[in-house]
Amino acid sequence: MDLTSILVLGLVFAALLFLGVPVGFCIGLATTATILLSVPSLPALTTVAQRMATGLDSFALLAIPFFILAGQLMNRGGIARRLVDFAKSIIGMVPGGLAHVNVVAAMLMGAVSGSAAAAASAVGGFMGPQMEKAGYDKNFSAAVNITSSTTGLLIPPSNILIVYSLAGGGLSIGALFLAGYVPGLLVGLSLMAVAAIWAYRKDYPTGETYSPWTVATRFLKALPSLFLLFVVIGGIVAGVFTATEAAAVAVLYALVLAFVYGEIGVSDLPDILLETVRTTAIVMLLIGTSIAMSWVLSYERIPQEISAGLLGLTDSTIVILLLINLILLVVGTFMDMTPAVLIFTPIFLPVVTELGLDPIHFGIMMVLNLCVGLCTPPVGSILFIGAAVADTTITKLIKPLIPLFAAMVVALLLVTFVPELSLWFPGLFGY
Repeated sequence: MDLTSILVLGLVFAALLFLGVPVGFCIGLATTATILLSVPSLPALTTVAQRMATGLDSFALLAIPFFILAGQLMNRGGIARRLVDFAKSIIGMVPGGLAHVNVVAAMLMGAVSGSAAAAASAVGGFMGPQMEKAGYDKNFSAAVNITSSTTGLLIPPSNILIVYSLAGGGLSIGALFLAGYVPGLLVGLSLMAVAAIWAYRKDYPTGETYSPWTVATRFLKALPSLFLLFVVIGGIVAGVFTATEAAAVAVLYALVLAFVYGEIGVSDLPDILLETVRTTAIVMLLIGTSIAMSWVLSYERIPQEISAGLLGLTDSTIVILLLINLILLVVGTFMDMTPAVLIFTPIFLPVVTELGLDPIHFGIMMVLNLCVGLCTPPVGSILFIGAAVADTTITKLIKPLIPLFAAMVVALLLVTFVPELSLWFPGLFGY
C-alpha cells in the first residue's frame, strides 16, 4: 500500500470539502489527483471517466430514478396528509400523542416515498404547526421529525439499500428490503419511547380519541397509499418482477393514485419530472465518482490493508464492530450517505465477512449508522431540512436531539450485536 495515495486522496478531499465544494466534485477531483500523483502511468481523466461510465452502466441502478419519481409523486399527491390523519387516529390519544403521530407518519411516509427528505419536509410541514398549536416546544417537534424521517431509509423501498447492493457486489435487493423492516420499526419504537418520556416530563397534552368508525374511515383513505408497499415488496419477494421493474410499477401506481386523489394535474408533471431529474443527477454523480474512488482504493489495495490492520489489531469481534461503528458515525457527520456507502462498503465488508457476519446484516447496520449522520452537523441534510421546515436554528435543536440520538445509537447496537433482528424476516422468505 502506497501511503502517498492515502495522503493525496485524504488531503485533497478534506481541503475541497472544507472549501464548500459539493461532495460529488470533492470525490471526483480527489480521485483524479490521486491517480495523477500516485499512479502517473495511468491517464487520470480517462480512467476516472471510464470507471464512472462503467459503474453507472447497471440495470439495478435504473430503480433509483424510478423510486425518486415515485417519491416525488407521493410527496405532492396528498399522501402525507392521509398518512398523518391515519396515524393520529390510532395513536394520537396517548400522552404526547402528536409526537408519536409524527414518528408513525414519518415511518409510513418514508417507507412509501423511499425518501427521508420527503418525509421530513411533508410530515414536518404538516405536523409542526399542529404540535406547536397544541403546546409542544417547536424545537422538540422538529427534532422528532428529523430523526424519525430517517426510518424510511431502512423500511423499503429504499434507494440506499440498492446502492449498498451494488457496492457489495450485487447482493439480493429483495433480501436487503426485507431485512430493513424490523430494524426500521425498532428505531421508530426507540424514538417513540424517548418522545413519551419527554412528553411526560413536559406534561404535553393527550390527543383526541377517535371512534372506531373514524379510524376505519381514515384507514381506508390511507390504504391505497399503503398498498404500494405490498405491490413493490410483494412483487419482488414473489419473483413477479425485479427491483427495477418494481420501481417502474411504483411510478405508475403513484401517478394514478395522485390523479385519483386530485392533488396534482397534468400541468404539475413538468415540475415533478424536472425535480426528479435534478435529484437523480446529483445521486448518479455521487455514485459515479464514488465508484471511481473505490476503484482507486482497490487498485492501491487499501481495503485489503485496512482489513488486515483491523483484524491484526484484535481478535475480538465485539471490539472490531464497535470500531467500525465509531468510524462510520464520525464519517456520517461530514459525508453524505451515498458516497459513504460506496466508499466504505469495499473497505469494511471484507472485514466483517472474515468475522463471519452476513453481508445483509452488515448492510442494515451500516445504513442505520449513517442515518444518524443525516441528523448531525455539519452536513446532515435531514437536519437542515427539518430546521428549515420548522423555521428554527441548528443550535436550538441540539438539546432535544441528544436523547433521540441516544435512542438511535441504542437501536444501532442492538442491530449490530443481534443479527437476527435483520436476518429473521428475510429467512422467512428463503433468503
